[in-house]
Amino acid sequence: MSNNNDNHTFPISATLFIFLLLNLCQETSGLTQSEALLKWKQSLPQQPILDSWIISNSTSTSTQTPCSWRGITCDSKGTVTVINLAYTELQGTLQHLNLSVFPNLLRLDLQTNNLYGVIPENIGVLSRLQFLDLSNNYLNGTLPLSISNLTQVYELDVSRNYVSGILDPRLFPDKPTSKTGLIGIRNLLFQDTLLGGPLPNEIGNVKNLTLLALDGNKFSGPIPSSLGNCQHLSILRLNENNFTGPIPPSLGKLTNLTDLRFFINKLNGTVPQEFGNLSSLVILHLAQNNFIGELPPQVCKSGKLVNFSAAYNNFTGPIPRSLRNCPSLYRVRLEYNELTGYADQDFGVYPNLTYMDFSYNKVEGDLSSKWGSCKNLQLLNMAANSVKGNIPTEIFELKQLQVLDLSFNQLLGTIPSQTGNSLNLNTLNLSGNRLSGKIPIEIGELSNLQHLDLSMNMLLGEIPSQIGGCSNLLNLNLSNNHLNGTIPFQIGKLASLQDFLDLSYNSISGEIPSSIGMLSNLISLNISNNNLSGSIPDEISGMLSLSSLNLSYNNLEGSVPKGDNDIFKVNFSHVLDFSNNQGLCGEFQGLKPCYVSLNEPTGDGSDKKKVVIPIVATLGGAVFLLLVLFVCIFFLCCKKKSRTPRLKESSFKITNPFSILYFNGKVVYSDIMEATNNFDDKYCIGEGAFGNVYKAEVKGGQIFAVKKLKCDEENLNTERIKTYESEVEALTETRHRNIVKLYGFCFAGMHTFLVYEYMDKGSLADMLMDDKKALELDWFKRVNIVTGVASALSYMHHDCSPLLIHRDISSKNILVSSNHEAHVSDFGTALFLKPNSPIWTSFAGTYGYAAPELAYTMAVTEKCDVFSFGVLALETLTGKHPGDFVSYIQTSNDQNIDFKEILDPRLPSPPNNILNGLALVGNLAVSCLHTNPQSRPTMRSIAQLLEIETSKLCITLD
Repeated sequence: MSNNNDNHTFPISATLFIFLLLNLCQETSGLTQSEALLKWKQSLPQQPILDSWIISNSTSTSTQTPCSWRGITCDSKGTVTVINLAYTELQGTLQHLNLSVFPNLLRLDLQTNNLYGVIPENIGVLSRLQFLDLSNNYLNGTLPLSISNLTQVYELDVSRNYVSGILDPRLFPDKPTSKTGLIGIRNLLFQDTLLGGPLPNEIGNVKNLTLLALDGNKFSGPIPSSLGNCQHLSILRLNENNFTGPIPPSLGKLTNLTDLRFFINKLNGTVPQEFGNLSSLVILHLAQNNFIGELPPQVCKSGKLVNFSAAYNNFTGPIPRSLRNCPSLYRVRLEYNELTGYADQDFGVYPNLTYMDFSYNKVEGDLSSKWGSCKNLQLLNMAANSVKGNIPTEIFELKQLQVLDLSFNQLLGTIPSQTGNSLNLNTLNLSGNRLSGKIPIEIGELSNLQHLDLSMNMLLGEIPSQIGGCSNLLNLNLSNNHLNGTIPFQIGKLASLQDFLDLSYNSISGEIPSSIGMLSNLISLNISNNNLSGSIPDEISGMLSLSSLNLSYNNLEGSVPKGDNDIFKVNFSHVLDFSNNQGLCGEFQGLKPCYVSLNEPTGDGSDKKKVVIPIVATLGGAVFLLLVLFVCIFFLCCKKKSRTPRLKESSFKITNPFSILYFNGKVVYSDIMEATNNFDDKYCIGEGAFGNVYKAEVKGGQIFAVKKLKCDEENLNTERIKTYESEVEALTETRHRNIVKLYGFCFAGMHTFLVYEYMDKGSLADMLMDDKKALELDWFKRVNIVTGVASALSYMHHDCSPLLIHRDISSKNILVSSNHEAHVSDFGTALFLKPNSPIWTSFAGTYGYAAPELAYTMAVTEKCDVFSFGVLALETLTGKHPGDFVSYIQTSNDQNIDFKEILDPRLPSPPNNILNGLALVGNLAVSCLHTNPQSRPTMRSIAQLLEIETSKLCITLD
């Protein structure tokens, strides 16, 4: 919509004029500048920065000037012209600073301090002010209307009052009645505590502005078209706010603009074509909005553009043609749009370019060798386009290149042997193309490589033994190719492999090398769907970090090894897949039992006859596990019948109390009873509605957590038995590193219990409630805990078949290991659910974490867990249950919360590299708390975002 006042100065209204006059008269009678500053000082907390602000007793107050005070500058007449207390950690508010006694003030610089409260409404009385910087504080409220009277100001900076840091509790009096006190801020749930609101249209009166910085706040509403009046503007930063609507075309008149930033707002519409007139632009950021249409074709008309981002929008049409002849480019981000064009025609040679990302668009054409002329290039990402042709060898001559992602295109030919020349490569992703030929042996020279993905191509030949030279690899994916030969023993040299090793869906033959057991940090190993033969090396069972193993669809034979890794000790775990190996045997789902032929001589010396007997490990292994299988099947089948009467008759008569209890040899019933002294109270470490948890240190020093159910005559009922069954069923069907391990269970009437791995840090709730323990959970650990819970729920909701709903996610049910990893526990209320089929059931869960829809419907879906996760994530950030804050989020129209204001005050302020992770956790938590279940995100999307963020944090911390 056009505005008739775009080309005119906005007159000061009569109301504003009267307001300014009143403030000019405010307390000025007889009040000197020294007295005004001292009065302000008295209202502030005592602080060394103001120690020089004193009046000598030998001189009259009215005759003294503050010109010698720290931060104060005067003109030749002794009048204050500058107040500069920037970067001094100044604390307090501006409420009692009488601005009306400083008519000649030219500069007010209070940036990067600890000021809070509102910007004074009468700031407009400083009519001669030229420089105003209040950035990087904790100011709130709105931008006063009177600011339009500052017609001489050329720099106005109020940025980063939203993301500048964390409220320091030492700054505020803990008075519940104080609106600006820390308790007041938290109890008000952020109302009136953020600098934002609509930007007054009268800001166009400040026509001398060269810099206007509003970034990192909560400004909302449309961008005023009157900004087009500020013809001298060189820097306009509106990023990281809540601005809505289109960009005003009037901004296209600001031909002096060099730095223009709109990223991370809610802007929509098209980018005005008038932007082609901005011939001085050096920086233009449009990313993370809702823009549509085409990018301005003349965005780099003058050839000065250095930093350009338009990522994460809905832009269509061609890549701006002016980018081809823009040698000044340093950094370009166009990913996640629907831009069209040609990779070999629409880009030029950029001698200064370090970062180019146009992934997830619709770019065609060949992969040009011209990219090899961008000598400073560090990242090149053109994934998920339709780029064709061969990979130019010139790309691997880029000595600075760290990330190369050409995945999911239509590339042909072979991988150049020159790959080994890019010695600084950290990430190489060529997956999802049509590459053929062999993996070049030179790839082993990439000693700095951490991520290598060549999957989903048509690669042939053997895995080169030289790959062992990639000593820093964290993950390796060669799956879905036509590789043959054997797995080189040098694979064991990849000691840094951590996330996964995937060689599946190839034609690899021979035996699994024992050296693979040297990958002691590996979490996931998949070498399924090959032609591997021989036995499974015992060394694999010693890989203690391994939580997912798939050896299915091969020609393996012999027995599955037993070892220290827990995944070899739990049956029915679908993260452990040995299926479709005809010669393989063992006590695992999908395998036949192991047998051995022994030649026994007859009594009369006749020929030896073959007698087939079960393999036993000290007469315990197979017999015990077969008994486990029999009792489990019998127990689970019985739940369909009327259980209660039968249990009262027979449950106390069970002579063999074991159902599944086989790990590190045999831990028998008597060992548990001895370790807990018949479940003496002194071993109790937790209490619940259905039973208590005991710490059991058995012979050999192993420690377990034993959950004993209340199963006496008074408490034994259908509900408790159902809870017991649910927990056993859920935990025998799941396996994830962030889900507590169930080692076994015993059903023996009075002594019905479950045996878990022991977590010596206890529950997350216990740690957060204890001030000393809470300090152990630094900001990185807290982000990691939330990420772990999200990963477990993602696995339950998306990787289990049928999906599994926990129904009672709370801080009491998150256990913390010695290395501060999160483990979801207590599956007594868990339910298996068919996709898109809600379960109608009675309420289960913990009040304060339960989804609101459970108050009026008993339809349970996975979105109930998502809501509980949101509450848990906020609790982890704040150090306590968020309480009424959850209700505020659900009823407030403003979903963008400054989470730094409620972070656990017991911890020090987080470093800058952690701030983004905390903000991500907070924003994801808010998105989980929608009252409409369908508006909540999936746990898979949450887990993926958090895992990406934590991986960045790990790299930064390293």
